[in-house]
Amino acid sequence: MNTTLSASPSSTKRGVAVPWGLLAAIAALLAVLMLPTPEGLSTSGHRMLAILVFAVVVWVTETVSYEVSCIAIMTLIALMVGFAPVVTLDASRGFVSENPDVLLGTSKAMGMALAGFSNTAWSLVAGATFLAAAMSYIGLDRRIALVILNIVGTSTKRILIGIVLVTIVLSLFVPSATARVACIVPIMSGVVAAYGVEKRSRIAVGIFIMVAQATSIWNVGIQTAAAQNLLTTGFMQSHIGHQVSWFDWLIAGGPWSVLMSIVLFHLVLKLLPPEADEVPGGKEAIAAELRALGPTPANQWRLLIITCVLLFFWATGGGLLHSIDTTTVTAVGLTVLLLPIIGVINWKEVQKRAPWGTILVFGVGISLGSALLNTGAGKWLGDWVVQSAGLETMSPFMIFAVMTAFLIVIHLGFASATAMASLFMPIMIVMFHVIGESNAALTPQVQLGLSMLLGFAISYGFILPINAPQNMVCLGTETFNSREFAKVGVPLTVIGYLLMLVMALTYWPLLGWI
Repeated sequence: MNTTLSASPSSTKRGVAVPWGLLAAIAALLAVLMLPTPEGLSTSGHRMLAILVFAVVVWVTETVSYEVSCIAIMTLIALMVGFAPVVTLDASRGFVSENPDVLLGTSKAMGMALAGFSNTAWSLVAGATFLAAAMSYIGLDRRIALVILNIVGTSTKRILIGIVLVTIVLSLFVPSATARVACIVPIMSGVVAAYGVEKRSRIAVGIFIMVAQATSIWNVGIQTAAAQNLLTTGFMQSHIGHQVSWFDWLIAGGPWSVLMSIVLFHLVLKLLPPEADEVPGGKEAIAAELRALGPTPANQWRLLIITCVLLFFWATGGGLLHSIDTTTVTAVGLTVLLLPIIGVINWKEVQKRAPWGTILVFGVGISLGSALLNTGAGKWLGDWVVQSAGLETMSPFMIFAVMTAFLIVIHLGFASATAMASLFMPIMIVMFHVIGESNAALTPQVQLGLSMLLGFAISYGFILPINAPQNMVCLGTETFNSREFAKVGVPLTVIGYLLMLVMALTYWPLLGWI
């Protein structure tokens, strides 16, 4: 999330990079504003569409960091919507009328720009990053990874299996894809070094591509594994009134992730066959690192117990055993983590280790989606997409097939799944509501299910290293290049999409999601 690319190789005479992407974003914003306000769209809605276009361009080009772009988006909402007339919307948040004599005001518009920070999903993401900080601070994530690899073994095939197992376990305990990869990469670098093989050997290439791709695969299966999942559930709660529980998400997405982990294993062995099946030294290296950690200290045992209790309450919520929501459960766990004596981390360490940029981007992402809906822009855009694509006559399966393909393709231009979810999920949720008004097959339950299933597709970052921060962390090891990553990623994407279509015809209808 915090990965920032240079704006452009072009520069001024003083050597300062010209922010072409930012200039293009500003030009796009002005171009949309200069267009006549479409019929059925409010002035503030028109301006929000301009801000949406600005966000798309600035996020795709990455000419400035996500944090800076988010501050700019908040400012644009406060000024441009603040000086727009007050809007009256209908129950479905479509434009009814506006009073040109009464402006909304910058104070209320800024409140709209900050609304995401009062969303329960934002609180859950913030809490999850603090939990990941505690894991990293006391080294429990590293110990878990080493224990699993030590048990599995270190032949080349066993290492690949071990990577998947480590990814699954850490996905349960560390709710940050980048943090999980940052933990695994040094361990696997040590294993590669112990093997005495070249960094560009197929063994090393396969290991680090496996780390990145397995992480993206399990972002689909576990709700709390990725910020975009929590953003999706936040929009569900805000705009549908219901959300999918942690357990229901696992039941729906877990089987896909299991099957795709098997596919990934065989793709890596087939497309990047290792030079040898057995390479001496890896087992001893893992065992030595584990011994160097010493006995498990009391604070790691406490954190392990706390996170296991959190997992239990996450998995049994939604009325299965209790009615405590996921965010509240997380808040209780964090309170225990931060308390003196029984806790494992203090606030100063949290401040040092928490990814505040991610927390900022997540809150602004929710605000952007909410502002699109609260000005009527989301409803107008959803209507336009439905009519243009002819979605109103399609079955739920065909809607899922078309929209999933769209998200997979559009992801090629994004380096942040959170940004994608911020831009597209609120519009899609409104779109489902529009279709549901004339299509009886799109019941509220199916609308909720489609929102979750399309949330799965947002985690597709398999083709280009730049498509996900965890890919970039692995690319930084300099063991593979973009061509090798795509060599595995393209068939992985195609197979993953086809498998989702099969599950949409067979498994997910049994669960009532489609």
